[in-house]
Amino acid sequence: MSRPQQDADLAVQAQAQADALASVVEDLAGKFSLRPLLDRILRRSVELLGADAGSICSVDETAGVYRKEADFGIACQSGRSFPLSEGMTGAVVAARGPLMFDEYTQVPGGHVAPADRATLHGVIGVPIAWRGAVIGACIVFSRDPERRFTDDDARLLELFAKHAAIAIVNARMHEQLEERTRAEATAAERERLVREVHDSVAQGLAAVLVHLEGVTTEGPDGGQLAAAREAARGALAESRRTALGLPPSLLEGHSLEEAVGVEVAWARATGNLDAKLVVAGQPAPLTSEVAHQAFRIAQEALTNIVQHAGAASARVGIVYGTDGLVLMVQDDGRGFDRTTDSGHGFGLRGIVARARTYGGTVDVESTPGWGTQIRASLPYQPGGDGGPDATGSRATHRLRVLVVDDQPVTRAGLVRLLTAAEPGVQVVAEIDRPHALLDAYRLLQPDVVLVDAYLGGHDGVECTRQLVAEDAGAAVVLMGARSGDPLIGQALRAGARGCVGPDADGPELARAVLAAAHGGITLSASVRDGLPGPTQPGPDGAALTVREREVRDLLERGLRDKQIAERLNISVKTVEKHVGAVLRKTGASSRTEVAARGAAR
Repeated sequence: MSRPQQDADLAVQAQAQADALASVVEDLAGKFSLRPLLDRILRRSVELLGADAGSICSVDETAGVYRKEADFGIACQSGRSFPLSEGMTGAVVAARGPLMFDEYTQVPGGHVAPADRATLHGVIGVPIAWRGAVIGACIVFSRDPERRFTDDDARLLELFAKHAAIAIVNARMHEQLEERTRAEATAAERERLVREVHDSVAQGLAAVLVHLEGVTTEGPDGGQLAAAREAARGALAESRRTALGLPPSLLEGHSLEEAVGVEVAWARATGNLDAKLVVAGQPAPLTSEVAHQAFRIAQEALTNIVQHAGAASARVGIVYGTDGLVLMVQDDGRGFDRTTDSGHGFGLRGIVARARTYGGTVDVESTPGWGTQIRASLPYQPGGDGGPDATGSRATHRLRVLVVDDQPVTRAGLVRLLTAAEPGVQVVAEIDRPHALLDAYRLLQPDVVLVDAYLGGHDGVECTRQLVAEDAGAAVVLMGARSGDPLIGQALRAGARGCVGPDADGPELARAVLAAAHGGITLSASVRDGLPGPTQPGPDGAALTVREREVRDLLERGLRDKQIAERLNISVKTVEKHVGAVLRKTGASSRTEVAARGAAR
């Protein structure tokens, strides 16, 4: 054969190989059914090698077995599993590289049927590898007694093996995702139904209690009324305990690492990020509540990175310590200046409030142009600063919310929005009359009160004043406040811990509730846009000292005196002195107004 003819034949062969590989790549696009993909990959590899038959197996080195997944031109007992000490696949896994025999009879412990065994001669096999692990093997047989496989054949077969690896991994991931989706959907629906029934019963009992409290116990029926109250209280407490036994649906049947790993994979695919998960320390058993809070913190942080950071990479770390869990999320995105960028600060409040719900802390470090790092520390055992309530530690309970609105349709919508956005929130009662608010508050002791800003005219502000006068620690959030309305400033001066506009969705309501429950101030974007800029210094006119500016910054983040003292390593008494100076020099009437000004910036 002339040299030009040889070159032409080689060109035709190379083109055939390229076409076959292109067809395999096209087959892989968007397809997750394993068997048809492997059949096509196997058929094309056999044809290109000029061979007659072949098989592809999946390998489980941990279990020491392999499974026949596909065969072509030969009966290889497809679907059955065998030990790695047998057959051509076992020999390839042991060699961890290409392996060739001139005769099939040289293969130790082959599984080909006797009728086919006599017709086989040359055989070649290559491992199917993924990230350093052998997950399968591709075997090709020839019935030509003169056929001898070469290193070039091995290199070509390895190209097909790489595509087979992608097919196997994609199929496994898709199968796991479908299984997880089905399990989550089932668990979420079960949890939704149980919580819906529980909340309906709890609200009904709360309404009964409110009415019973308004009835005098004097007279012949007084004993029965008192007994009815006690029975209703007991039923309400039991209903709460039953609901609290439900595990978070997103973590049911999966560890925290697995659940966070899914979120990291989502960030990698959605945000085109180099996203990685690192786990350190000896994993400790976690309560469902701390696992749920840690997962949601990671989920919200990754969502912020994908949507806002413009990052190329992200790292999530789960560190098991002696007394608690540390969750770290960092990115190399655009970062932000916390003293001037109120938009990012608002987005972080949900994460901060979530950690505090379980007695944890959150530290955020960010530099414009250099990225952001969030470090959340959660104790293994609850230790929140909310104080115990009638049924135990508040940190282990869902936040109890009282809704005050005179429109039944609005109340129903708020309840659904809030409970759907945050499983850690329970609406304990709905009140439609302002004059019943104080009785309901004393009876139910909610963590947060959501009040319609325009309840009975401007009664939202008056409700806030009454609640704060009753309980200085009352957490009140006004709903439906219109941008630019002076009512917003009046409410904040009265002691409200937040105002959300009429366009607030479920997640925004949930963030406001969480922040208010832990002393923070939340103003939705529409409300902030209508606020006037920060006021000039008060009558004192003096500039703040460095320490006073530090105290003011922490006040603006909603921290209490004890928390500020711990951050600055000074005494609570010293903090109180600095707070007084900040109020005097800025002209603010209260620490709440200081926080509101910070939110407005």
